[in-house]
Amino acid sequence: MSRGELRIYLGAAPGVGKTYAMLEEAQRRAERGTDVVVGFVETHGRQHTAAMLGDLEQVPRRTITYRGVEFTEMDLDAVLARRPEVVVVDELAHTNVPGSRHDKRWQDVQELLDAGISVLTTVNVQHLESINDVVAQITGTTQRETVPDEVVRGAEQVELVDMTPEALRRRMAHGNIYRPDRIDAALGNYFRVGNLTALRELALLWLADKVDDQLDAYRSQQGISATWEARERVVVALTGGPEGETLIRRAARIAARSKGADLLAVHVARSDGLAGADPAQLARQRVLVESLGGTYHQVLGADVPQALLDFAQGVNATQLVLGASRRGRLAQMFSRGVGVTTTALSGAIDVHLVTHPEAGQGRRTRGAPAAALSRRRRLLGFALAVLGMPSLALLLRVLPDLTLTNDILLFLTGVVGVALVGGLWPALVAALGGSLLLNWFFTPPYYTLTIAEADNLLALGVFVGVALAVSWVVDVAARRTREAARASADAQTLAVVAGGVLRGQRPLPALLDRLRETFGLRAVSVLELAAEAEGRPGRSREEGAWRVVASVGQAPASSPSAGETAVPVDDRLTVVLSGRRLEAADRRIVEAFAAQAAVALRQERLAEEAATARPLAAADRMRTALLAAVSHDLRTPLASAKAAVSSLRSPDIEFDPDDREELLATADESLDRLGRLVENLLDMSRLQAGVLGVSSTAIGLEDAVPRALDELGPTAADVTTDIPADLPAAEADPGLLERVLVNIIANALRHSPPGQPPTVTASAHAGQVELRVIDTGPGIPEDQWEHVFLPFQRLGDRDNQTGVGLGLALSRGLAEAMGGSITPETTPGGGLTMVLRLPATTPAAPDGLPA
Repeated sequence: MSRGELRIYLGAAPGVGKTYAMLEEAQRRAERGTDVVVGFVETHGRQHTAAMLGDLEQVPRRTITYRGVEFTEMDLDAVLARRPEVVVVDELAHTNVPGSRHDKRWQDVQELLDAGISVLTTVNVQHLESINDVVAQITGTTQRETVPDEVVRGAEQVELVDMTPEALRRRMAHGNIYRPDRIDAALGNYFRVGNLTALRELALLWLADKVDDQLDAYRSQQGISATWEARERVVVALTGGPEGETLIRRAARIAARSKGADLLAVHVARSDGLAGADPAQLARQRVLVESLGGTYHQVLGADVPQALLDFAQGVNATQLVLGASRRGRLAQMFSRGVGVTTTALSGAIDVHLVTHPEAGQGRRTRGAPAAALSRRRRLLGFALAVLGMPSLALLLRVLPDLTLTNDILLFLTGVVGVALVGGLWPALVAALGGSLLLNWFFTPPYYTLTIAEADNLLALGVFVGVALAVSWVVDVAARRTREAARASADAQTLAVVAGGVLRGQRPLPALLDRLRETFGLRAVSVLELAAEAEGRPGRSREEGAWRVVASVGQAPASSPSAGETAVPVDDRLTVVLSGRRLEAADRRIVEAFAAQAAVALRQERLAEEAATARPLAAADRMRTALLAAVSHDLRTPLASAKAAVSSLRSPDIEFDPDDREELLATADESLDRLGRLVENLLDMSRLQAGVLGVSSTAIGLEDAVPRALDELGPTAADVTTDIPADLPAAEADPGLLERVLVNIIANALRHSPPGQPPTVTASAHAGQVELRVIDTGPGIPEDQWEHVFLPFQRLGDRDNQTGVGLGLALSRGLAEAMGGSITPETTPGGGLTMVLRLPATTPAAPDGLPA
């Protein structure tokens, strides 16, 4: 049985027409004779959407009772039993009511697909798991229902249902999306033009990536290697040389000319790993690429032009940026170079050869190359060449009846031995000395440098050539062995340092400390040039021009001249090592570490800036939420009070005493509501500012609870209380405690079913007094417990009589200010229990000492 196909209608926001478009497709398929049924469609009261259901067969929904409330969900078993060709399932991100087979509707859809049933469904971009946090940052609303991206990416078809923000807001204003009482709040909050524009761009970009994946898959399946210029991708090739920054900036400018173009940097490392680029340069260039919005890649390859083109074709690149060759003119005469070769083989990829100051200057080596063998081995090789060759000649003079060929082979063996011991130059001395000895002692005419026969001349020439070749091969092998050992040591050092940084909570100190331990230093410090010192001549010698931004070890250097080794990172940062002067070979690794230290410093500063901005952002969100939440709640009591007072002052109407009393009571009640609201807002602001005054004293709950019930008035007359007489007193502020109790009991009353009032009980445990307010209402899912304590959250209340959602948030803040806490618990049998814990007073011992 083949798997069903999934078609998803993706929208940027509610109301763009996803469900309508989905039902249009269902109607088209039904008209073509396809067996289509509706598993679940939510019209949200939209007439046009409901009309699109038409005569489509609808599978009856399943009714589930949860905590005394009935809910309807898609009947998965009924749809599977019906086995249509296509089923319509709305709202892919929906969370099923507890008691359903699966927690999420997308899991129901997966089961339908596995059964061979094709599915038409809808989802909004804010429900995609990968960008859920981005949407929350933009809109200030966190979506709790999400769909894994792989589910949506796995769909055979994803269709974007798009609408401009202005058109969507017009639909909202005309009442085609939400009920009239929700329109103003929606337009002023989630459906603002900026929010909708950002959501629309997110949907377009996400779908573009999905289409890009489909294109790559198609090209791979069809074996297409030619470039398709569906999207600009600029690849810049880095050698690790000083010209890299010039190439990166040029490539970034090329990419910026096309909206949405990708910038990719690639470095081709030799597959043997023996000769590579400067790691410090590559580290700095990688930071530059990523700061410009690009990505960094590294590939292995012996043939650099082919490796570059393989990478460019693999990412469907349209343009390739290379630097002009750094080799001199003589070297370019013998080899075309990477740039020319790549251009000749590039095909449809445009190649940009960028000139730079290093072009044609030759490859500069940093200092003299290290000798292949140690000094001791070279001296021993010279000794063997000077003493060994004459000794071998004397030995061969003693041995009888040896031909010239045998003599040459034995001398060649001696030269190879010298090469193995001392390398190239001792072997050259041995070869030259050996050829002279062979000519003088063993080549007729003897004791002269004259060679009479051509065969002997050829033999001596072959001897010299073979000796030189063997010496060169041995020297190269020794040099490569040393380079390999050095590269292995460098790689191991980098791995150890990287591991230490990753495991550390603070990357910069961890990096510097690992660097100090690795090279046995006394101290390592990162210095930054003061802003006022920039541009001054000789600034590196000024003690006061530098400040230490990070350091480890004892007595770190406070200026570049105060340490043994100074490694500049950029124009303003320098890493200074103290304790010993590093070898030239170690400096490359230290420069790589210095570049990473600059990155770590930047990350720490960004984290500090984020920490500084976080309270400001929270305050801004609080202010936005406050304005949105109180727009109605402040207006309602003001309007009621003003209407009552205006009516009383009107000379056109005569009120009897009862009507007059009712209007006065309305005004008084409205002003009380307004006063409580303002008092809550002020207390919340005092809590957030940390200036709320608390005067704790011993207070008995048997006194505090009745006062709170009296404050609530007749609505709390049926509340049951059970407070033991021997309950210890609590340490609390009487006024604040009363407000806490009023808020949590009022919340319990509001959500208790008719005829089942809440219960208030109290007990003592572990030095605390615990008061429980128990209701048997619908309760709150455990994953939303913390949300009820957020300011301006009412978890779905839209009756406009419940206040601005500050009650529980303020209650928790007041409880914590008194040294207590408020936590929710599930009421056995259904409902919610709010537990208020306060410190219990310590009873005095008979002798007056603390018990």
